[in-house]
Amino acid sequence: MKALLSPLRSLVAGLYSWLPVSVDRRVRVIVWVTLAVQILIVGTGGAVRLTGSGLGCPTWPRCTADSFVALPEQGIHGVIEFGNRLLTFVLVIVAILAFLFVVRLRRNRRDLFGLAIAIGAGIPAQAVLGGITVRTGLNPYVVGAHFIVSIVIVALSAIFVFRAYYGPRSRVRVVPVWVVATAHLASLFVALSIVMGVLTTGSGPHAGDANTPRNGLNSEVLQHLHSYPGYIAVGLTAVLVSAAIALRARRIRSFAVGLLAVEAVQVAVGIIQSRLGLPELLVGIHMVLACVVVAVMTALVLSLRSPVAAPVPAVAAERPVAAIR
Repeated sequence: MKALLSPLRSLVAGLYSWLPVSVDRRVRVIVWVTLAVQILIVGTGGAVRLTGSGLGCPTWPRCTADSFVALPEQGIHGVIEFGNRLLTFVLVIVAILAFLFVVRLRRNRRDLFGLAIAIGAGIPAQAVLGGITVRTGLNPYVVGAHFIVSIVIVALSAIFVFRAYYGPRSRVRVVPVWVVATAHLASLFVALSIVMGVLTTGSGPHAGDANTPRNGLNSEVLQHLHSYPGYIAVGLTAVLVSAAIALRARRIRSFAVGLLAVEAVQVAVGIIQSRLGLPELLVGIHMVLACVVVAVMTALVLSLRSPVAAPVPAVAAERPVAAIR
């Protein structure tokens, strides 16, 4: 038995020693991939609903009562819904890699280690919530909660990226208090716009299935309640751009200008989709852009504090894997 375990132990020790002990290129790549796949799953989830494939697999965790995979008789809707479910495995693989790439940083970079765990834990939680969505017949409020949780995970992924590049959280502000307050106020209106957008979608035509009931709220009124916080957020972002230029805060200026640009595109898409009767493609783009807005808004808020130099990794303090019995 020992003869069999010895090569395996050596392999594990070799792989463990290969894992990063500092924030290197591998870590930076995996944090970007984490953010990208979290936004991608929102886009594909939107495609499921916008193509009327929300009940392409009418049950969960199986696709049908007798099969885990889509059957030919379910047609294209079954393929689309099952394909979206398969992407969960991609998220799991990325989450495992993210965990492995920061596991040796757990003492010196607890922030990255904790974020990797939180993002990974969000994947099964989302899968279960997705199952509840199907089993409730695409209840618009459950569908909305599913999207909100996705937005939260996107924000965590954006923090993951930011911390990998700029270090742990700092308590030192690099701008006056009024700039910090303006940024947080802008983020509040972004959040309000997203919540109202979820309610607006729940009252609109894209239910995910022809027989799915809507939430019964007034779509026309909700469209205005959704757009007004967005316009306010754009105005506050313009203030932040001006403040960053005046204060010569280059990093903040970069994020603020990027946010303003994404918000401008988001507003334009929102207006056009409303005028054209909510075409599916534009609605899907609007959803993905909401994720991008949240990611850049998160980075902007984090940039208001000075970066902290990461501590030197204490590799020698680790217990060698080969010595573990």
